[in-house]
Amino acid sequence: MIRVRDIEVGFGEKTILKGLDLDVYRGEILGFVGASGQGKSVLTRAILGLVPKRAGTIEVLGQNLDELSPSERRMMERHWGVLFQQGALFSALTVKQNVQVPMREHLDLSERLLDELAMLKIEMVGLKPDAADKLPSELSGGMIKRAALARALALDPDILFLDEPTSGLDPIGAGDFDELIATLQRTLGLTVFMVTHDLDSLYTVCDRIAALGEGKILAEGPIEAMLASDHPWLRSYFHGKRARAAMAGGA
Repeated sequence: MIRVRDIEVGFGEKTILKGLDLDVYRGEILGFVGASGQGKSVLTRAILGLVPKRAGTIEVLGQNLDELSPSERRMMERHWGVLFQQGALFSALTVKQNVQVPMREHLDLSERLLDELAMLKIEMVGLKPDAADKLPSELSGGMIKRAALARALALDPDILFLDEPTSGLDPIGAGDFDELIATLQRTLGLTVFMVTHDLDSLYTVCDRIAALGEGKILAEGPIEAMLASDHPWLRSYFHGKRARAAMAGGA
């Protein structure tokens, strides 16, 4: 679904990603981890075209993104949905109106159908119907995440990008959100690219994990491969006290 080869991304004289290769396979949930400041969100934004790359190729659904015309790029963007870390909802729009933003941008639908589809997405993510007319300021942190997820699903994407989806949620809320992601992935056949620091998410919902460090992928594979790695950061991350607690909870 996603093929990244020899990517280099930097800002000014600082290089963030250098010679990075990564594959994301159809129908999997890939957990993308790394120390803070290593470039996890930068890679996500490079794939989405939100930050420029200096070198390398990115293919999505078999198409080189550099070779797409503006109209082809617009069509490609309908195949993915994005949940940003803080939700990134428009503060002056209601939940329903936020969900309708990508629909209005890409689809030519009647107001009635827009309302029906938005309500379907809102209910799909576990929000009550009365949440549709609320502003983001009236929502809890967990509700904001769900509303943003509903918007990410607005166009029935093939690929879902999640940037720290459980950040800021309490353990119960984070667990519920993980369960929601896993359920949606199974029922909708989604491919999920999930940037996360949440060890519970890695243990409970991810099929594979890719670990970023030193500008490249340090290791990738199932959780067992992470546990077997001798790399110092991976050992610290996956064998620390919090990791052992998460592993015990997921067992």
